[in-house]
Amino acid sequence: MNSEINSANPAVKAIISGAAPRPAQVAAARGILPLPIGDLLEVLVALARADDAELAGNARATIASQDASQLLNVLKTDTIAPQVLSFFAAREKMPREIHEAILTNPKTPPEAIASFASTTQNGELLEYISLNQQLLIRTPAIIEAIVNNPHRTAEAERRASEVKREFFEKERGAQQIANELRARGQEAAAEFMENSESELSLEDALFLARHIEVPDSETDDSWLLLEHIEEFYEETGERREAVIGKILGDLRIEEDGVSNDRISMINRIMRMKMKDRVLMAMKGDREARNVLIRDPNRIVAQAVVQNPRITEQEIEKIAAMRTAPEEVLRQICVNRNFARNYTIIHNLARNPRTPFANAVSILSRLQVSDLTAISKNRNVSDAVRRQAGRLVAARTGR
Repeated sequence: MNSEINSANPAVKAIISGAAPRPAQVAAARGILPLPIGDLLEVLVALARADDAELAGNARATIASQDASQLLNVLKTDTIAPQVLSFFAAREKMPREIHEAILTNPKTPPEAIASFASTTQNGELLEYISLNQQLLIRTPAIIEAIVNNPHRTAEAERRASEVKREFFEKERGAQQIANELRARGQEAAAEFMENSESELSLEDALFLARHIEVPDSETDDSWLLLEHIEEFYEETGERREAVIGKILGDLRIEEDGVSNDRISMINRIMRMKMKDRVLMAMKGDREARNVLIRDPNRIVAQAVVQNPRITEQEIEKIAAMRTAPEEVLRQICVNRNFARNYTIIHNLARNPRTPFANAVSILSRLQVSDLTAISKNRNVSDAVRRQAGRLVAARTGR
């Protein structure tokens, strides 16, 4: 007999192990032994699977005679033996409520659910199983059982296929791409692919990999606080197209032209999810940074300034950008390393997007000639112009 025993009842242990006398075993198989229903079912299931034909036949007959409502109640409990749940899961002709109780009981062995999903003719129960995403993730065999069952419903197949694609196929594809990049010596790009949440084709991944240069060991995401993460959102296709148009427009104004290769890069970057664009902003090369600093989402633009490979020449250019988010300009203002660069602070003071408090604090470090120019610059705010004028008057004695 089965040596796996769940019950602590000595009588149950004796019968299942074969230590009990024959009359006790026969009485148990006929259901006349005074045992709690959970213990009785464990004994009956063990005897029904025994090599002894008499005991097995009597046990199966006793199981068939059990009251359905009483059976339902005991199969819902967390004390029922897993082998009992497996036994009833394999019985096709049972009320739906009983199968639902078995499928939702956390003690039901996953392999029993996989076996049920492969053989059941009830499409609604397959849908019921497909609702449990965590179960499908833990036991991929259940996914295969659902999608290969000819009695599956369209909804059951859709849910199982989505889990398979999201948690297995995409992960495997991303890992294959990462392995290929690592074999080429592109460690930073491989790490990016392993952490990516976007579905990139091999072609797109290899194209973008050329623009990823910062390894994980050099990045610091401690600035990315919870309130920043909560701003991540999934953009619509229309919004992404508008963003691509804006970035291309900005580049065409600043440069003589935008190459086809550059346009292809922008399109590929903007197809990525926002979280991946933040990651690329912190890990990408100069070209990637030049694109992502123009992303309308301020978190992406802020991540560019956090890139450890960004140069002072790039910061000089960003400090003068009229489209840069205020948060990015504020970040540059309070960075001590950037504050030592006169061109950077001069560009910040002249940029109408620089927050007023930061712009005013910078003015005191500018030369008189530059202060005079700012005091006459109609592009900056009246308050900044007035403060620049006061500083000029104070220094010149006028």
